[in-house]
Amino acid sequence: IYGKCVFVDWNQMGDLAKSSGPTKVDCKDLKEFKQMARQGYWAKNHKLRAQVYQQLIKAIPCRTVTPDAEVYRDIMGNAASKKPSSHISLPEFVDGSPLPQYCLKAEAVASAHQIINCVAGQFPDISHCPSLPAVTSLLLHFSVDEAQCFEHISRMLACNEPGKRLLDQTFLAYESSCMTFGDLANKYCTSAHKMIVAIAQDVLEVYSDWQRWVLGDLPFSHMVRVLDIYLVEGYKVLFRVALALLKFYRKHKAEGGQGNQQQDSSKVKDDIQAFVKGIASNVTPEKLLEKAFSIRMFSRKEITLLQLTNEKSLQQKGITVKQKRRNVQLALNPDTFSSEIVSAKEMRDIWSWIPERFALCQPQLLFTTSTHGCSLTRYIVQYRNTDQQVCGAFLSTDWEERKRGGNKLSFFGTGECFVFRLKPEMERFEWVVIRHPELASSNKTQGQEDTASPGGQNSDNNGLQQPEKPVGDLSPFLSARHFNLNSKNTSMFMAGNFDSIIVGGGDGNALYIDSELNHGRAGRCATFDNPPLCAETFQVSLLEVWGFQDAMAP
Repeated sequence: IYGKCVFVDWNQMGDLAKSSGPTKVDCKDLKEFKQMARQGYWAKNHKLRAQVYQQLIKAIPCRTVTPDAEVYRDIMGNAASKKPSSHISLPEFVDGSPLPQYCLKAEAVASAHQIINCVAGQFPDISHCPSLPAVTSLLLHFSVDEAQCFEHISRMLACNEPGKRLLDQTFLAYESSCMTFGDLANKYCTSAHKMIVAIAQDVLEVYSDWQRWVLGDLPFSHMVRVLDIYLVEGYKVLFRVALALLKFYRKHKAEGGQGNQQQDSSKVKDDIQAFVKGIASNVTPEKLLEKAFSIRMFSRKEITLLQLTNEKSLQQKGITVKQKRRNVQLALNPDTFSSEIVSAKEMRDIWSWIPERFALCQPQLLFTTSTHGCSLTRYIVQYRNTDQQVCGAFLSTDWEERKRGGNKLSFFGTGECFVFRLKPEMERFEWVVIRHPELASSNKTQGQEDTASPGGQNSDNNGLQQPEKPVGDLSPFLSARHFNLNSKNTSMFMAGNFDSIIVGGGDGNALYIDSELNHGRAGRCATFDNPPLCAETFQVSLLEVWGFQDAMAP
């Protein structure tokens, strides 16, 4: 049954057509199976790879009624034995994504089109699935007939294992995955993300192609190695590989000595696509995977939580179906942006650091000490001292949360908070756990409270008081409660009352500003592991508070 696939042009397969190495896989342990997939245990044996794929896909927990090969044969009837038409168009939900031919025969492309259209008839709830053509083409290389490929695709789409996803099937899921990729790139590919911000007019538009880089643009030799692991470990593998591609692209641009002149986002997308398609000349599949799995990311739980948070943000803005997105990046231009502290370019760089769901909004000046303003909520606060040093912070949580601690000056907020300085040099300092995940490796002490001492000093013996969240409310991404922290000093994000504003804690505060917004202190703190952002004691020359205005609002 696993002889040479009739759909494949074996002359294009090269070494992948061989059947050397192991001939069977005897493994029941998932951890061991993951290791085998990453090491390419079945990568040199096409027949064995096809057997493993069938084994993995058959093991996917699915809905009770999931179409199988017999359903396909019943639907297609005699058509299954006839040569499919090469003029069958793809369903609208693939959003114009072409079917990559990889190593398929020309006539096999029509078979793939026929399978996808049959899938569309059996899964009427799919509204947006641009990755389906690539996945169908890939699996057809390892299928004995169209019916088997149809069954494999159906099982992937019908997966109902809690917390596991294989393919986005709605625009909401797809768009939130693009935002999530942007958040991950911001955290784990800082240099590459900074470059994209510098050269592209719309960063989100560039990142909207992230899945296509992997499922569509990667050469077949690289993609099948990714598929080996993807079928074992799931969706998070795509994030890892796409981040690795972004890192390699940045290196490619740096070695080429190309400047960072801003250009149309579509040109940046085309350039990345061309690079990924030609990556085999410089990067082997093994090197790509090595880079992908060397990125120290958070758990699947954290990525899932971030995705859910982004979905919720899109739903709140009414973005659930495909629509033209307002270009927020272009709103930050010299003609419309006005600040007495930072330039439009500097604000654009700061905006690239914040979570993608807030980047859907436009910056709004809420308060400035030069003209006064309105009340504060989630915001970016930045100030310039009398020595012309500029620094600030992004605070991810509404200041109303401070009231949950009663009369105590208590820390709250999430790990999305960060502090930064723009002058004398531009630098961001994130939550220390992002850069050092090992700090979240042991159980945290229960029943303790962390309170901020008046005057901006912390006591190492105090615990963090976490505000209670209403039942059913979505916990914020990077909330300290989701981590087993070695030290409570690493989760002191923000605190404040009528006497002071404090950002960062543990062995000092990153920023402390008094009630008059006139004097302050800057220092090292454990939460952000930052050096002093400016002079340790300073006088505020000017302070601005920026909030987020819904870009979709009238």
